[in-house]
Amino acid sequence: MADLEYTVRDGIGTILLNRPHLKNAFTLGMIDRWAEALTSARTDPDVRVVVVTGAGDAFCSGIDLDTFDAEATGPLAVKSLLTDRIHRVAHAVEELDKPLIAAVNGIAVGAGMDMALMCDVRLLARSARLSEGYIRIGLVPGDGGCYYLPRLVGMAKALELLWTGDFVDADEARRIGIADHVHPDEEFPDAWRRYARRLAEQPPVNVRMIKRAAHQSARADVRTALDLISSHMAVVHGTRDSAEAMAAFRDRRAPVFEGR
Repeated sequence: MADLEYTVRDGIGTILLNRPHLKNAFTLGMIDRWAEALTSARTDPDVRVVVVTGAGDAFCSGIDLDTFDAEATGPLAVKSLLTDRIHRVAHAVEELDKPLIAAVNGIAVGAGMDMALMCDVRLLARSARLSEGYIRIGLVPGDGGCYYLPRLVGMAKALELLWTGDFVDADEARRIGIADHVHPDEEFPDAWRRYARRLAEQPPVNVRMIKRAAHQSARADVRTALDLISSHMAVVHGTRDSAEAMAAFRDRRAPVFEGR
């Protein structure tokens, strides 16, 4: 079996990190496949939602340290490792205008935690534990932790977690804003699939435009944001899915969306 498996079923693209014996620590080959899966999902009409999760009892323990040691032969090599390889996933995430869910089923450490933070939504199993962890091995957050974490928990709490490398359990992660939902371990696989299916059943054009508008509005003034959303409203109002949603609402039936 591949170290990273990407499958598409029922509108859900699932990225499975599949090195359970090493807590799903990623290799550079996995990074390449990860970025390629996200890029493929962006333009694949059969994919409406993307989920990232881990095999076994872990989400991701970060980069395989043997890989890091082999590549980190000097300052320029370390920078290239990050900017030319590992950051490809973050760049692909930035381009993805479909929902991206992290289904965190165990530990998420270092870059593994960063990979969860860059998703739109984080669903956690009760046994999940997260740590930025870099400082414990003499490094700094290399995959976006200093960018994503303050935006979720505020600067002071983010710095505390980044400076100490402390672990956060699932309930605390939800309390401080990292986790959106927490589920018992035995219910977790079904829970994240239900959540993903619910999003996949929404009108896909609307879902993508909502994500674009939310991210763009976060970087814009209110007049620009309102002008943008008025254009989005005009576009979606003219789609077949909009007409279907209105007809289904009036007929009190479940709608069927085509993505156009």
